Amino acid sequence: MSEGRPDRRYPHNLQGVLQLAIDAGSVAEEPAAPQAMSQERSSWLREALADVCKGQMDEVEQMKQCLAVLNQEEVKGEEDRNEDQEDERESAFEVLSELCENLDNARDLMVLGGLDLCVSKYLGHAQSGLRWRAAQLVASCAQNMPQVQAHLLKISALPKLLQLTDSDPHPTVRVKGLHAVSCLVREQEAGLEAFLSHDGFSVLMRGMQATNQKLQTKSAFLLLNLLTSHPEHKDTVISMGMVQQLVSVLRAPHSPFHEHVLGALCCLVEDCEKGLKDCRDPSLNLEDLLQQRARELQGKDESQEELEFCERLRTACFRGQQSDDHGMDR
Repeated sequence: MSEGRPDRRYPHNLQGVLQLAIDAGSVAEEPAAPQAMSQERSSWLREALADVCKGQMDEVEQMKQCLAVLNQEEVKGEEDRNEDQEDERESAFEVLSELCENLDNARDLMVLGGLDLCVSKYLGHAQSGLRWRAAQLVASCAQNMPQVQAHLLKISALPKLLQLTDSDPHPTVRVKGLHAVSCLVREQEAGLEAFLSHDGFSVLMRGMQATNQKLQTKSAFLLLNLLTSHPEHKDTVISMGMVQQLVSVLRAPHSPFHEHVLGALCCLVEDCEKGLKDCRDPSLNLEDLLQQRARELQGKDESQEELEFCERLRTACFRGQQSDDHGMDR
């Protein structure tokens, strides 16, 4: 590449191709009279547009074929056929999830009715493999897509996903359900309001008390994220007895997700007198628990962030209180 020559960027979609053509025609060191496009450039542009359009059409056609598989009536009474049909549907979901990592495809799937089908038929399907793949597809489509998020909220996807997270008998379904919940409520005001109206914080609390470590970790992480992003909801969470329940979680055998639990407790005591009061309740014996945990974490490089949360919580809750107590003694 010669000095001063900009890096060449190759377009990945129709808009990019058109912009490249515009830029190529408009950039010049000095104003020049308009010139007709060369035959070579014209042929290149036609071929590029054809390839891009063909690729987009191919992906839309793939999605339509997958939806045709998912729309098929289920065969009853034929065990082998049922298994084959389930395999086909699982494969269709996997293809759709991969395609919908592309935001344009996620929007197209919504227009094609794929998300409505997913929510109405498959989030509650009898086969767990189809339930979790449906939840995974919802998550793939909802990430960073306000238009798709709004549509999913409109068709009541969130309460179904919360129910899967809270009570599905299959652990993978619960984890995938929570991932989809996260994609609908983080950085999404309407999603957060729906989450609150369906007692979503209680679902997270029960997730942290489950035996599935992935579910525990994702529940604690989402709680920490929401409290950090929306401190205005601290009072709601504290009134539910969240401090007492989080401390109870910390008393269970140590787990890496306790880092997020300690972070959530730090959020609940900072600039919040009620949270501070709850943490200082003598019946919780939280100070001794934090001292013990800090000793256990000392010298472990992988636990430094958890140790920092531990020390931060001890400082916020008890070191100032000790100074106050000494002052009262004097």
